[in-house]
Amino acid sequence: MAIYSIKDLEQLSGIKAHTLRIWEQRYKIITPGRTKTNIRYYTDEHLKCILNIAILNKNGVKISKIAEMNERQISAQVSKVSDVNFDIKNQLDALTISMVELDECVFDKIISTNIAQIGFERTMIEVINPFLEKLGNLWFTGSLTPIHEQFITNLIRQKIIAEIDKLCSYTCSSNEKFVIFLPEGEKQELSLLFFHFSLKIRKFSVVYLGNDVSLKDLKFVSQVHQPAYIFTIINTSPIASPLHQYVSDLTSTFPNSKLLLSGHAFSKYKKKMPANASVLQSFSETMDFLNLLSSSNKVKTKKVTRS
Repeated sequence: MAIYSIKDLEQLSGIKAHTLRIWEQRYKIITPGRTKTNIRYYTDEHLKCILNIAILNKNGVKISKIAEMNERQISAQVSKVSDVNFDIKNQLDALTISMVELDECVFDKIISTNIAQIGFERTMIEVINPFLEKLGNLWFTGSLTPIHEQFITNLIRQKIIAEIDKLCSYTCSSNEKFVIFLPEGEKQELSLLFFHFSLKIRKFSVVYLGNDVSLKDLKFVSQVHQPAYIFTIINTSPIASPLHQYVSDLTSTFPNSKLLLSGHAFSKYKKKMPANASVLQSFSETMDFLNLLSSSNKVKTKKVTRS
């Protein structure tokens, strides 16, 4: 069972901590537990209750009215709202509830509906990525249990792999090959998988190596494929050496490839980057880079075709 602070509830529900305290006192909607030092704490059931209340409240139902409902009535109202209102805030709350309840069916319904309506890439960008960002800090602080993280990441991983498999028959239209990997010690594979999908759908040639790739193995693969770009994500300092040394090793080992570096580890990186390396500071910056490169390649292809 996960344990949450009132700040955790604020982050997950979008309801200010001050408002939650007022609701507790005035409407008795939840009764938090108390530590021996009288500090509030909340459980999965508290979180689920607050998320359901948040969905109704954000859709115009007054808190005084919600307080008169029992749990069954609240759940029924939430189901009605969720079936007709696909507002992103509602969806993020519903996804969080599916995670807390370990409910694969609800998760799949939300994601599959979005894929059918706006396509997989936009679903990742507009729904799944904001959802993961919402949960990110709680995973780092340990507020969410490992089983919650494992449950959600495995479901998302399955979705991405299924979409990549659909693109296996795509013919590459660019000669610029990517090698993409995670260094030794890096385990967050979802972003790398999505980058793989984004490259494939833009018809780039890509060699996907996955996680825990050593510099020695990367060098061997690069000698075989001679990639134009090598992409990686680093959220923590590499195991083998300090971050600046690892970057230096990468750029000197692969002087003929462009190194594309992303991840939290570079948010405070102060050292000057070598000429053949660039940092993509955010998810949106990474997507902008891909779109720009894809557009450039289309222009080149048209020119070659005409000549």
